[in-house]
Amino acid sequence: MEVSRFWRTTKQRYQLIGEVCGHCGTKIFPPRDVCPSCDLEAKTPFEFGGKGEVFSYSTIHQAPAGFEKYVPYTVALVKLEEGPLITAQLTDVDECDVKIGMPVEMVTRALREDGERGMLIYSYKFRPVMESKSI
Repeated sequence: MEVSRFWRTTKQRYQLIGEVCGHCGTKIFPPRDVCPSCDLEAKTPFEFGGKGEVFSYSTIHQAPAGFEKYVPYTVALVKLEEGPLITAQLTDVDECDVKIGMPVEMVTRALREDGERGMLIYSYKFRPVMESKSI
């Protein structure tokens, strides 16, 4: 990944910044400037809360180039509370414990190393919602 592209996509990868359509209210991730619901301009930034649930998932045992050392890993379609479905890797959970409908929350984790210089690429992943401990 080029350094310039890395910095352009930082908000999407670390904060789940998408857009909201000012015409129909559809929340969009990743941002794409044109609303997929009404085909009108959508340029208003929107920060997603990072909570959702597993809609579907699959465990990867034969990884694409650059991800071989991470196998097996689980990738899920996560339905965010605000509506969009996004694809993300699950973390902090054993593959046999993943269930459809399981509540998850976004975390930032290392995704992979890139290039000969070993630049670490961080991005969002999702983990099961941690139970809060009352004091």
